[in-house]
Parts: sequence; C-alpha cells; structure tokens
Amino acid sequence: MYHNLAKILKKKFGGDATLIGDEGGFAPPCDCRSGLELVVEAIKAAGYEGKCTVGLDVAASEFKVKESGQGADAVYDLGMWEAAADKEDSQKLSGPALMDFYGGLIKDFPVVTIEDAFDEDDWESWQSMTANIGKDVQVVGDDLTVTNPVKIKRAIEEKSCNALLLKLNQIGSVTEAIQAVKDAKAAGWGVMTSHRSGETEDTYIADLAVGLCTGQIKTGAPCRSERTAKYNQLLRIEEELGDVAYAGKDFRTPPWMNQ
Repeated sequence: MYHNLAKILKKKFGGDATLIGDEGGFAPPCDCRSGLELVVEAIKAAGYEGKCTVGLDVAASEFKVKESGQGADAVYDLGMWEAAADKEDSQKLSGPALMDFYGGLIKDFPVVTIEDAFDEDDWESWQSMTANIGKDVQVVGDDLTVTNPVKIKRAIEEKSCNALLLKLNQIGSVTEAIQAVKDAKAAGWGVMTSHRSGETEDTYIADLAVGLCTGQIKTGAPCRSERTAKYNQLLRIEEELGDVAYAGKDFRTPPWMNQ
C-alpha cells in the first residue's frame, strides 16, 4: 500500500509530494478528506480493499486557538499553518463542529481509530466524542493522557476516551508504563503501543506491545530502518509464538487483553 500510495502521489502531484517526514509518511498538498481518498485509492490499488482500515492522529492541540475555551467555546483553526493571505475564517470550527467533521469522515471512510481529536485541555469535547462515537470508533488519548497514571485516572472517571497511547519514554519508566497499561485495561480501554518521532533502530517497543498484550502498535511507515526494524521484530516474534501473538480484527479488546 505504501509503495502504491507513492506512485499515486507522484502521478498526481509530482515527485516533491513523495518526500518523507521523520516518521516515514508523505506530505502531499491535500486536506484531511482528500488525503483519506488517496489512502483508500492506494488500498484498492494494492488489492486490499475491505481488508484494511484507517486510523487518524489529528494532533488537534497543534491547531487549537489557545485562548479559546472548551467544547462550544473552543476554536480550532484548520488553516492555522497556511499563509496569512490565504487564511479564511470559514476554516475555524468549534468543538461540536469539529466533532461533526469527524463524523463525516467516519461515515465516508473505513476509520476505526482517532487519536488526539481535540486539544489536550478540551476535556468537554473529549467526553462528548467518546459518548457519541466511542462504541464504534476507538478514541485514543495521547496528549490528553501522556502515559501518566494521574491523567489516565481522570480520563477514566470522566469517560474522556476509550484507549491509551502507550509511550514508554513519555512517562519515563517501565514500571509506570506497565501501571498505565493495567489501569487502561481495567477500565476496558484499548492500548496502542507507540514509537516516537525521533526513533532509533531499537526494537524494544515491538516486544513491549506483544508482552503487555496491547493488541496494537504504531511505529511509522515501512520506510527507513528505524521503522522497519520494529516490523521485522514482530515477524520474529510471530515465528516463535505463532498467530497467538496478534489480535487481528479484535485489536481494541483482544480476548487475552486482561491476561
């Protein structure tokens, strides 16, 4: 799919559209909806239509107007990174309007998981999203929870999300990371083990994902060695453990998640 996407982007936008970011992803000149259309086109071109689903990492804290409030009082500027002359107020959305935008994407594309859909301090919008779509789509807290048991506890109590993004170096110790996973699982959350942008070729998070039965891993595009190293380690683990190592379609709540 990755290589089919590169071919599609090069044909539509030229070679510059296939330059890669620090996680191996492409950055073509498109918005969220047209970007998803390109991903779905690549899935079809690779022959995996109906077998692949889509996850979003929105990083909404990056485009929320900081002085705005929560929920209906929040302002998210989808044009924040555009040149001042090209900006339009029509790209500014409230929390509920942004939620409606996500609803449209979920309806039109095979989206199954959304990370950081709202700002890290917009707890009201997080609660609303989890209540409205949490049964159908995984709502992942990263900036919201920062792998911190104290913040995870609040998110559980307030039903702000239904999945944890596990970043070992975000909390700083293996002990605290394991506690974060235990707390998340006890609440019925999914858990996604995650890389960081500035990765090395260390493969430890692949072992961590399987060892803690998280059922999910996020480690970037199959591009450079610091990314493919993790995938290769997962293949080695599968050779040793067999299919029992992986959750498949039950990634949110694998049958062995509480073991």
